[in-house]
Amino acid sequence: MKRTHLPLNALRVLDAAARHLSFTRAADELAVTPAAVGQQIRALEDVLGVVLFRRTPKGLELTHEAEAGLEALRAGFLKFEESVEAMRAGQSSKSLTIAAPRDITGRWLAPRLAAIAAADPELRFTLIAADQPLDFTEANLDCAIRWGEGFDDLEAVALGEGGLVEIEPPLGRTNVTVSWQAGSSTEDGGAVFSVADAGLAIDAVAGGIGHARVPALLAAGDIASGHVREVARHDGAYRYWIVAPTPQWRQKKVRALVEALMR
Repeated sequence: MKRTHLPLNALRVLDAAARHLSFTRAADELAVTPAAVGQQIRALEDVLGVVLFRRTPKGLELTHEAEAGLEALRAGFLKFEESVEAMRAGQSSKSLTIAAPRDITGRWLAPRLAAIAAADPELRFTLIAADQPLDFTEANLDCAIRWGEGFDDLEAVALGEGGLVEIEPPLGRTNVTVSWQAGSSTEDGGAVFSVADAGLAIDAVAGGIGHARVPALLAAGDIASGHVREVARHDGAYRYWIVAPTPQWRQKKVRALVEALMR
């Protein structure tokens, strides 16, 4: 059933004027002028086709038509307020759903989320493996981590160092290139060993299979631990970003997570 368009501003003015039986006091409550109150009431009377107030020597009086609708009107406004409070309750929620590629989740994100959760036991994280972008609404996401040059359609903050790093096994380079996506491998004429993602490429290099060019952020821990050896840096615009549409980005819990991940 098609719903009637409700003149909510005018109905709010009616409620205030009916409680005070004064356009002046209603105007003070609503932070408008008495003339504006009068205009809203007249416009509402035109829409409804009834008279809502009559002037008497003692002041304003409600008509029977106005009195007939006031109880339901005020109950409706209370429901609106309850609805707003229910929606605002999401701001105090500490449950976040995050989509991220498997490799960045395992090597970088999950350890940091564990540390963040240790400082606040009320936090709850749901991680969704997403090597391809997911629709935020359909997947009910609060935020996501993506690899790319930037995201004009989303709010985004870069995570850590960007660009790619060329890595080789600790014992030295082999003539095998480990490839994890188009354009990611070092082309030197040798054999190519293809894997599903950059995390598996790092594992392959650490296992002595070959050399690879992978995201610097992803390889930082393995380089520091000596599992792989850094050969060269390749700066570029590509990097990992934490992203979300503006409504999700404005949530207190998302802002807090972004701040924590940037430390």
